[in-house]
Amino acid sequence: MTLSSRRNFLKTSAASIFTVAVSSAITGCAQTLVNKPLSAIEFKHGVASGDPLSNALIIWTRATTAQSNFEVTVAWELAIDSQFKNIIRSGREQTDKSRDFTIKIDVQELAPNTEYFYRFIGLQTQSPIGRAKTLPINNIEQIKMAVVSCSNYPAGYFNAYTDAAKQKDLDVVLHLGDYIYEYPIGGYATENAEKIGRQLAADNSGEIITLSDYRKRYAIYRTDQGLQSLHAAAPFIAIWDDHEVTNDTYKSGAENHTPEEGDFFKRRAAAIQAYYEWLPIRPPMGEQSPQIYRTFDFGNLISLHMLDTRVIARDKQLAYSDYKNLETKQMDVARFVSDLNNPNRQLLGNTQLNWLASAITKSNAKWQVLGQQVLMTKMWLPTEIFSQSDRTKIPQVLKELVAIKKAVLENKAVTPAQLARVNTLMPYNLDAWDGYPSEREALYKSVTALNKKLVVVAGDTHNAWHGTLKNAKGESVGVEFATPGVTSPGMEHYLALNTAQAKQMADSLSLLINDLNYCDLSHRGYMLLTITKEQITTDWRYIDNINSPSYNIVEQHQSVYKG
Repeated sequence: MTLSSRRNFLKTSAASIFTVAVSSAITGCAQTLVNKPLSAIEFKHGVASGDPLSNALIIWTRATTAQSNFEVTVAWELAIDSQFKNIIRSGREQTDKSRDFTIKIDVQELAPNTEYFYRFIGLQTQSPIGRAKTLPINNIEQIKMAVVSCSNYPAGYFNAYTDAAKQKDLDVVLHLGDYIYEYPIGGYATENAEKIGRQLAADNSGEIITLSDYRKRYAIYRTDQGLQSLHAAAPFIAIWDDHEVTNDTYKSGAENHTPEEGDFFKRRAAAIQAYYEWLPIRPPMGEQSPQIYRTFDFGNLISLHMLDTRVIARDKQLAYSDYKNLETKQMDVARFVSDLNNPNRQLLGNTQLNWLASAITKSNAKWQVLGQQVLMTKMWLPTEIFSQSDRTKIPQVLKELVAIKKAVLENKAVTPAQLARVNTLMPYNLDAWDGYPSEREALYKSVTALNKKLVVVAGDTHNAWHGTLKNAKGESVGVEFATPGVTSPGMEHYLALNTAQAKQMADSLSLLINDLNYCDLSHRGYMLLTITKEQITTDWRYIDNINSPSYNIVEQHQSVYKG
C-alpha cells in the first residue's frame, strides 16, 4: 500500500480501535456497568465466536433495538456446560449505532483445548447458546475443521452451513471469503431470488457502496438459519475475499468499482469496518488497519496461516482481452508472457511474504496450512479450449484432447500436431495464483529451503479442486484442497453445462491439467478436514438443493494426504 493510499484509508475509516471489549479472570469486563439496567432488545442475528487462541476467544452478537439513537446494555455469560450451571465468566457490555449495535468480547485467561458455552441476555430476552473451543497446546491427536466459502444470499439457502453445523467434534470453521456479495438484485446469481424467497431488503437491493449499505447486507445474510447454526456450533477463523469489498478487488481498485461510485478507498474502508463489526475477529493491527493476515497454532500439530491475497498488495489482474488485437484478433503472446512473469508482480506483497516465511520458520508443527482465497495449483489448460467462440463445440474438443492425452500417457504413437494440441497450454484463471507465477515461485522456494511442505486450502471458484503444488522444476512442494461454494454457481453455470456434461468435463480436466488430481463442477457444498500426525483426510460433502432449506447430501469424495 502506498503512503497516499494508507493516508486515504485512515482518513476515511471511522472505526474505533476500541470496539472489542476485553475480559480477563481478574478484571472482568466493563465493571462500571454491573448495575446498569439491561435494555429491551432482540437477538435476530444469532451469536458467534471466533479467532480462538489457547487462552482466549472472541464472542459476538448484535442487539436489535427500536431505540436506535441510544446505547443499549447487554449481559453475557460463559460457562463450561450448556446448561450454564457452572458459569466461569460474566459481565455487561454497551453498544450503540457507532458499532451497528454489534458486541465483541475478547474473553481471556481461559484453559487450552476446552469447550465453552456462551450466551447474551437482554431485559426480557436471551440469545441462542453458542459453543466454542480454545486451541490446544503441546501434543494433540486430531483437529477437525469445516472449510467454507462463497455464500450468495439471493442465489439460495445456506444448506452447506446447516450440514456443517451438524458435524460432531468440530474444532473450528475456516471461512475463506465471500461471506457476502455486493451485487444488486438483478446482478450476479440473483435471477431466482424472488421465486425462492431470497430477495434482498428493499432498502438494500442495490449495489452496496456505503458503510450503511454494507452493514445492512450483513444483517440480511445473518438472518439465514444455516449461517446462524454454524456460527453457534464452532468458532470461526475467517479471511475476506473480494466480494466483501467488491468483485476482483486489488490494492488500488476493483473490476466492479467505477469513478461514478466515488472514492475506492472510502468504499474499501466502509467494507472493512463493517466486516470487523460483523465477524468475530480479532484484527491483528486494530480495527482501522486492513492488515488481516495472522497465525493460529493448534499445539504441535498445525500452524494455520491465514493470508490476504486481495486487499493489501495485489497488483491488478491481467486480462487476456488486453493483449488481443481488435482488428486482427491475434494475441500479443510475447507481451503477455513478459507481463505475466514480471518478477515485481505481487499478490501477497513482500511484507506479508516475509512474515509468512518467518512464521513457518518459527513453527514446530507437523503441518503448515495456508488458509487463503484463490487457487494456487497450476491450472493450465490446452489453449484450444479457450479459442472456441461456440461453447457447444467444447465437449467435442475435450473428447478429442482427452483421447490424445490418454494415448500420450499410454506411450502410444501420436502426431506432432496432436502433441501440440495437448501441450500448448495457458492458465484459465488469471485472478488466481496463475496470474502471479513469480511470487508463487518465491513462496515455494522459501518453503522448500525450510524443508517443509504446504497444505493449502482455497475457495473463490465455487467448485471443488484437489491439486498437487509443484515448483518450476516440477518438484512437489505440497498439496491444495479447494472447497465448493455454499450457493454461488461455478464453472458449470458459466459454460451452461448440464450435470452429465459437468461430470464429463470434470473428468477431462483432471486428465488434461497436469497438476490436478480431482475436481467437481456441478455441486455446492463444503469440505471437512480431519488432521492427525499421520495424515490429512479431506471429505467434500455435496448438497442437492439450495432452493429451499430442505436438502440431502447427495455425493461425497475423500482424499487422504500423508505428506
